[in-house]
Formats: sequence, C-alpha cells, structure tokens
Amino acid sequence: MTVGRRSPEAAAAVTATVTAEALAETVRRLQDAAGRVDSEARGRAAVDLATGILTERLGVLPAEAAAHLARLAHEAGVPIEALAADVAGLPDLAGPLDLAGPPDAGPETPAGSAAGSRPGSPLGSLSRPSALAAASDLQHAADTVLEQSGESLGLHAVVVWQRLPGGVLALAAHAGLPAAAAEAWSRVPPGVPTPAQRVIADGADLWPGDPGTRDPSVGAGSARAVLPLLDHGRRRGVLEVLWPSPGPALDASRRRELRAIADLCATLLPDTGSAVPPEDSADLLDGLVTPALLLEPVVRDGRVADFTVLRVNARFRDPLGRPRQALEGASLLEAYPVASSTGLFERLVRVHETGTPLRGESVRLVFRDHELAVPATVLLGVVPLAGKVLVEWQQEAGRPGATEQAALLHQAQRLARVAGFEERTVDGRIRWSEGLRELYGLPADADPLALVRLTERTHPDDAPAVRRLLDLVHRHHRTAAAVFRLAQPDGTHRHTRLVVEPVLDDDGRLTAVRGAYQDVAAQHRTEVALGATRERLADSEQESAEREQLALRLQQAILPAAPPPLGTSGLRAAARYRPAAKRDRVGGDWYDVLPLPDKRVLLAVGDVAGHGVGAATGMVALRHALRGLAVTGAGPARLLEWVNTVALREPGQVTATAVCVLLDPGSGELRWARAGHLPPVLVGSDGAEVLPLPRGVLLGAVEGARYEERTGRLAPGDVLLLYTDGLVERRDRPVEESVDELIRAAGAPGPDLERYLDRLLELSAADTDDDTCLIAVQVE
Repeated sequence: MTVGRRSPEAAAAVTATVTAEALAETVRRLQDAAGRVDSEARGRAAVDLATGILTERLGVLPAEAAAHLARLAHEAGVPIEALAADVAGLPDLAGPLDLAGPPDAGPETPAGSAAGSRPGSPLGSLSRPSALAAASDLQHAADTVLEQSGESLGLHAVVVWQRLPGGVLALAAHAGLPAAAAEAWSRVPPGVPTPAQRVIADGADLWPGDPGTRDPSVGAGSARAVLPLLDHGRRRGVLEVLWPSPGPALDASRRRELRAIADLCATLLPDTGSAVPPEDSADLLDGLVTPALLLEPVVRDGRVADFTVLRVNARFRDPLGRPRQALEGASLLEAYPVASSTGLFERLVRVHETGTPLRGESVRLVFRDHELAVPATVLLGVVPLAGKVLVEWQQEAGRPGATEQAALLHQAQRLARVAGFEERTVDGRIRWSEGLRELYGLPADADPLALVRLTERTHPDDAPAVRRLLDLVHRHHRTAAAVFRLAQPDGTHRHTRLVVEPVLDDDGRLTAVRGAYQDVAAQHRTEVALGATRERLADSEQESAEREQLALRLQQAILPAAPPPLGTSGLRAAARYRPAAKRDRVGGDWYDVLPLPDKRVLLAVGDVAGHGVGAATGMVALRHALRGLAVTGAGPARLLEWVNTVALREPGQVTATAVCVLLDPGSGELRWARAGHLPPVLVGSDGAEVLPLPRGVLLGAVEGARYEERTGRLAPGDVLLLYTDGLVERRDRPVEESVDELIRAAGAPGPDLERYLDRLLELSAADTDDDTCLIAVQVE
C-alpha cells in the first residue's frame, strides 16, 4: 500500500486544531480556578457572616464564635461553609451572596464587622476569626494565627503539638520557628518534662510567667502560653504561643481568645486512635480473653461527668451478680457508685483525658448493692479507644498467680483445720467451703446442712450452748461463738469451735449469717495432756516447796538467833543470818561462836556448796563436827584437817569453804586458818585491814589436805569480822573491791555491834541472791 505525504493545507489544519484544543483547555482551567476562588470567597463570606451572627447572639468574642462554628461543623461532619450558610440563612452558596445578613440579624451586626473585632473592643489580635475557622488543616491554622495576631499581640511563633498513642507529642504544625528548631523538636517522648507534656498530664493552662513554662521546650528563652487541645474532654494535643521574653500580661479577654484559638485548632487534629466501627465493638470485646467493658464518656460543660456502659463481654462477671443485660446502657456511677468513689472513676477519667493507658494496676475497690457490700482487689487495665474507653479487670481469683494464692490459702485452712460457710435468709442459699463436709463426716456430694439443724448433730451435753449461740445470732443479731462436740456418722464426736456473725441490711434486718468451723479435737487432746502435766508439775512444785521449807526450818533450827553469852571474858559478840531472797536458794551458810573449856573462844563461818535440803544437812554435819573437835584443844589448822576428813566421808560428797578462829580473850591472841574462804577483816582505830590469807583448799576436795595457820592480836576496842560471800559477791567486780567498798561505807563500828552488822547488811551491794552469815567480835 502506498502512503501519501500530508499536504501543507492538511498539516496547517491539524496544527490549528491542536492549538484550539489547548486554548480551550486553558480557558476551562482558568474558569475552574475562577470558580474555585469565587466559591472560596463565597464560603469565607458565609463563614464571616455566620461568625458575626453567633458573636451577637451568643454574646461571645468573635474568636469564640468561630471556634463554636468549627466545632459544630466537625461534630456534624459537614463542611464549615455549608453549616455557615445554614446559620446565615443563605439558600445557595452558588447564587448571589446577600452580605446584609438575615432580616433578624438587626442593625447591630453589620456584615463588615461580623468576622472581626467588635467596635471598641480591646481585643484586636485576630482580625478575621472566620479565616481560622475555615482553615483546611493545622499548618494553615498556625500560619493564620501568626499572620493575624503576630503584630497585635507581639507573637513570634505558634506551635501545635499532637499527642500520639503511647504519649509521644508530635510537632503537627508550626509558624515562625526556624527549620532547625522544628527538626530538633519534631518528637517529644513521654516523661520528658516540657510545658506541653505538663499540660497533657495536668490539663491546666499555662500562661507567661507561670513556673511550668520555664521547662525546656521549643523556642528556648521565649515566654509562652500553653493550652490543651480538647476533644470531648480528651487532651489530644497542645497549642503553644510564643513571645519574646518576658512576654505580655494577658488580661481575661485575651486569654479567652487564645482558648478559642485552641478550640479551633482542636477541630483540625486528625484522629490517631484505632477507629472501631460500632458494629465491630461486640466482636472486639468478645474476642478478648479477659473480662472487659466498653464505656462511652458523658461530657458536660467540657468535662467528663459520667460513663455509659456500651458493651459487656461474655467473660465479664459482675461482682454483685447482675446479668449483662442489666449493665449495658447503664450509667457507670449508678451501676458502681461505691467502686467509682474508691478510685475507679478517677482512673477512667485520667485515661480518657490524657490518652495514657493504664496497664495492669492492682486496685482495691468496694462494690455495694443495698445491704450487700463486696470488697475486691482487681487488676485494672484501661485503654482509650476511638473516643471511648476499653476497661479490662480481673478479680483476685482470676489473676495470674492467683492459683498459687488460692492453693496457699487452702493449705493454711487445712493446717488450721478451718472451714467457712454462708447462709442467705432471703433465698435460703447455703454455701460451704472445702473441708466443711469432711468436718461433718459427710460425703463430698452431700447437700449442706442449715445452721438451725446443728443441734441435731451435737452431743446432748453441749446442745444448750449451741442453742444459745443460735439465739444470739438470729434473734439478737450478735456475733457468737461456742465449743461443742460434733457428732460423726460412726457415733464418735469431734470437738469443734464455731464462730457465727449476722449480716444486716441498712434497716437492721437479718439477710444472712456467715461463720467458720474449726476442728479443735487435737487441741482438746493437747489441753487434756497439758492439764495432766500441770497437775504433775503442781505436785512437783509442792514437793519442792516442802523440801525448801524443810531446809529453811532445819537451818533456822541449827543456827542460833544470837551468839551464846561469853560471860566475863571481856568479849562482846553479835551475829546475823540473812536467808536467800528466793526460797529455792536456801543454802548451807553457817556460823558458830563457842566458848571452850580452856577459856578460849571458837569463831567459825562456813558455806556448804549447793542449795536446799542437801546443803542444809551438810552444813549440820560440818558445824557439829567442828564443835565436837574443838574441845580437844587443837589449833585451827588441825581442826580443819579433821573436818575435811568428815566432809569426804559424808554421803553426797559435801564440799564447803570455812574460816576457823581461836581467840584468847585474856591476851587478845588470834590464831586462824581457812579452807578456801574469804579472810577475816580487822577493824581497829587505824582503820580496817584484811588479815593475811593462809593457804588451804576447800573442805571435801582433797584427801589428806594440809592447812596453814596464821596468828595475830586484837587490841581493846578492835572488832574482828567474819562473813560469807553472800555479803560482798558481785558479778561485775572482784570480791576484794567489794569488801573494801563495803567496810569504808559502813564506817567505824562503834560500841553497838548489832547496829554495825545491820548497817553492813543494808549497805551490801551483792547481786547473787545468796544467803549470808556475819559475825562480829569486839574486845572491851
């Protein structure tokens, strides 16, 4: 086929056609642009007119009227221009626009001033609030605020933050900020202490000069106002307006206008939450493996006043036993008034307002329905969800780890042999805890028995006590307890303790009784055994007391109350015996003053080891042995050697300390020996001295022991003092220090030896609770 070449005339025609089509397209494009400009102008004019009308009719500032108009359009889901046309009474934005306003607008609302400030108003910062109301996005709004208010209010920057899920603040729009600052502050993590995060957390406005505005933030060094962006009570973002420091003093009108600007910006925030269609909410809740409710906030005057229960999933169990149908659609404050007042409502509002989820907090709540009050600890989780609140809670029994707690409680009840019950008088319902059927001796599938039938299973002797308990609970509404023998199916009885308390309603009527049984059979057997033991101990104590009384009487019978008369020997003597503070510590202390046939006088003091009858009988043996041997005329050392032999031959291996003195009244000569005892003390005109210590071991310690003897002399007026360790022995110091301290404290003996010995006993600081013997002899 042969293709011919296009003629010049045809080529020119094609070119002309293409050119015409291009020109036509340009004309159409220009016409469309002109139409859009005209439409936008008509829309802005309509918004200006509607803003003026609302300003006059509502008696608010123009900025507040513009914010109100934008909020209404946002909630209705219609363009603000269409809503403004309806408010202004304009039938069609496409036709000629009558800027005189509707007939009822009145002469006080001229079209030229409807969108601007009122004549004479001190507020001229936002020249055309309607322009901000008609802004298509946040960036446009920020630019408009800075453009219209920058000069009049002195602003140099506007910042809009949006709260994202998780608590992050994102820089959603800004005007007047350097690009580097905007890039550096594009995200603020949760927990960073900035003024914007503070407002999100607290919900309170911050104004120039407030302490919270000094925290780090974008535009360092600037004064700032920081306002929350609220959407049905939710804090979804923050508006920050920045001035050069120190910033202006904002009066009430300017603050109102800035709040209105914040409300306008709030309507432009995109929704970052998880939008859940209403028809899918049921599937969402039922798909959760935990009990959950979906709540919708009830907002009044810009604040959450209540929540409506929209949906309850199948796993949710009302603590008060109400069905799901009774909860769905109900007011939260009406359904759970006490729980709301004990922390539930406060947490729900905080999550809704801040958007910060509450993750697994253990909360102690109280649920009450008329007379029934149920305290419970729940694991509470709250999540904001598309303007609503999703609440999950698990009661203690359903929490992870609660199985272990229940097992621990079960083991504690098993070890304590305790089981509980509850009986409702309204419907006769009876609940028994695990273990109570075993206590009754019933099979595991047996029906619980009513409390009023308890007397049928009680030992006849204990039936009156059980009847008194039932009467106190049912008639007098008092808590009561009793111990009785519970009859078992095999004819035996088990000792049981029962505690019962009444449950009353607000009018004092009995609605239920509850209590606990405790198996005290083992305790009863223990008490019986303890009773028998106590009786045996009482017998033993009585026997011990009798033995100690016998020892004391024996000691008192052997020891003289006073030394024997010494005649005309020129000596005066005094003696004291002080028993131990405790009867069970009656010991073997003894003394003796014996005139001998050769005119000399035997002085002796001893202390048998131990306490009680054994020590007292040992003391008797040694004292009488020494008295009998002294008449032989032997010296003190020889006498102790013989007494040592006696001690070794005594039953029970008697050991003792002793000091033996032979005194010649005529010459004042002293001869003394000791067997492990404290030395005598000589008190003369020059003071007191401890006599030298001759060598000698305990009596009854060593066979064939030898004892050293010493000599001395008593001058007229001198006093010789013999004593046992109960007078001076202390646990915190040496005996020698105690002796020296006591003698110095007692002073000179004087002529009255009796008073001197009493003074020594009074001043004694001994702390061993031992008995004490004391002898004083004075040469006239």
